[in-house]
Amino acid sequence: MPALNRITIYPIKALDGYQLERVEVLPGGALAGDRRFSLQDTSGQFINGKKFEAIHRIRARYTDDLESVTLRCEGSEETFALEAGNLLLAEWCGQMLGVSCRLVENLAGGFPDDCESPGPTLISIGSLVAVADWFAEIDLAEARRRFRMNLEIDSELSFWEDRLVAEQSSVRRFRIGDTVWQGRGICRRCVVPSRNALGGTSIGSFAREFSRRREETLPDWSPGDRFDHFYRLGVNTALESLGKDGILCVGDGVEAI
Repeated sequence: MPALNRITIYPIKALDGYQLERVEVLPGGALAGDRRFSLQDTSGQFINGKKFEAIHRIRARYTDDLESVTLRCEGSEETFALEAGNLLLAEWCGQMLGVSCRLVENLAGGFPDDCESPGPTLISIGSLVAVADWFAEIDLAEARRRFRMNLEIDSELSFWEDRLVAEQSSVRRFRIGDTVWQGRGICRRCVVPSRNALGGTSIGSFAREFSRRREETLPDWSPGDRFDHFYRLGVNTALESLGKDGILCVGDGVEAI
């Protein structure tokens, strides 16, 4: 049985991730601590990689208790308390990005990329390896950084995770450990994966080449009518049942129900 190989949360939306061995699932389906904070401009819009290429140059290193973060960019490095409304953190980020911003917190469910499917995103290691093979500029570590997935499954079969999503007319359920999930769709990708995650330089033809390769290698088990286009990778999820303890651990089995 395939198993959970890697858990990554992103404490500040759009910044670096933090790897865990176990994580609590919140009642709404988000992983505790994932995208708990976001940088927002004065109008409340997210400051993220879709809009600010410069954000790729900011490195974030978290303490194990996730109570503070060290941010580094272009020779400047500062450590901040990770708490809502931290004006010093917001000011530092604003100087690096050239925009006024604030740090906002949502403790109950974070700031998911897909509000209709607020569970963790999921992918197999085989899919990341396959995509890395398509581009000379990308290795496995860089694929992980670019696609920013929460859960990685140890299957070496490319696009194994597509089998966790049914055709449009139905819903597929699957279990990770004691928790039960719905595979809601194949993740629609944005401009972020086209950029080097540590600097922001782009592969100009990335989306076109990715889509071509994805269509050519689409497995028989993939839900065809979920692909209105082929710039899609990974699975969006929604929680169905927390199980007895609502905890995900590396090594938990993953199986369709």
